[in-house]
Amino acid sequence: MKAEWDVGTSKKAFQINLDAERYGTFAEIGAGQEVARRFFHVGGASGTIAKTMSAYDMTFSDAIYGPTDRYVSRVRLGTMLDHEYNLLIERLGQKLGPERLFFVFADTVAARSFKQHNEAHGWLGIRFQTEHVGEPSQII
Repeated sequence: MKAEWDVGTSKKAFQINLDAERYGTFAEIGAGQEVARRFFHVGGASGTIAKTMSAYDMTFSDAIYGPTDRYVSRVRLGTMLDHEYNLLIERLGQKLGPERLFFVFADTVAARSFKQHNEAHGWLGIRFQTEHVGEPSQII
């Protein structure tokens, strides 16, 4: 790996925080609680983060995103991305849309369970604009 590519997680988060156009939401449920924390930790997050949301308890997750059979699934991740992106556009689209590129990062993670003997696993995705007031792209 080239040295200039190995900038580290903190430096990458800080570089994103310094990008005056990017603005969005971090939604993390289950054991996935670390991504938003990293952006706060490195500084400059007020220019990047409109909202962070975390629901560890399934009852809270259901109240926000609706009931589901599987909390750590691609379906739940899609529901999270839809819900949070729609809220972001509804609440900030007119005010900030012409000058900001909106994004939603979401993850749903199950930690290793010693009772059920299963391994940790999860899903993560990001929905993001590449043009002001443009249709979003998505990576899962």
